[in-house]
Amino acid sequence: MADQRTEPPRQLPLDLGHGTGYSRDELVVSATNREAAALVDRWPDWPSPVIVLAGPAGSGKTHLGSIWHARANAVAVDALRIGNAIAGLGGRPALIDDVDKTAIDEADLFHLINEVRGAGSTLLLTARRFPAAWGVTLPDLASRLKAAATVEIHEPDDLLLAGVITKLFADRQVEVEPHVVQYLVRRIERSLATAMRVVERLDRTALERKTPITRALAAEIVSAMDEGQGEFEI
Repeated sequence: MADQRTEPPRQLPLDLGHGTGYSRDELVVSATNREAAALVDRWPDWPSPVIVLAGPAGSGKTHLGSIWHARANAVAVDALRIGNAIAGLGGRPALIDDVDKTAIDEADLFHLINEVRGAGSTLLLTARRFPAAWGVTLPDLASRLKAAATVEIHEPDDLLLAGVITKLFADRQVEVEPHVVQYLVRRIERSLATAMRVVERLDRTALERKTPITRALAAEIVSAMDEGQGEFEI
């Protein structure tokens, strides 16, 4: 006779909408982002009216930009609609996140920089690359960008990545042993975005199976993500 035993139903966790925290208190600082964090903290005492934070995807540029946005009461400007925002600045600081994610409207960015400088205000640009790599052809804009202060943010080091992973679990009110965190630091891509995805998958899987997050479970999830199955249903 065939074995008709069935596995007990797994608990399907509710999506409680764990948002990404972008406050200053939630920023983990290490050698990789210390200079950028200090620059945000010292505003408005900046070395230049225009600052560029440059670093790879997942390095924390958006978090730093969000902190500054709140601190400076800045206007968030869409990189695709720079021209639409110029008239409404009213002398307030401005932020463009991921300014180099697409082709830059060079004339609009030039006019925005002039507007900010003329008002004695400030502009923060976050980007994956340094301005010299943006392919700018407008000489006046190239000159303005050369005068900007550029701060590089590096890929997360072990200290930063461990701190972020620990905090992401704490935000979900999940206790994880330090050796599990260290395993993840050694195994995952050095990206804050990847850390968020891994923590989310581990949390959901542990809730479904009603088990704690162990090194074995971490190894299973990381291996699945390495194989390109990071969003698979367990």
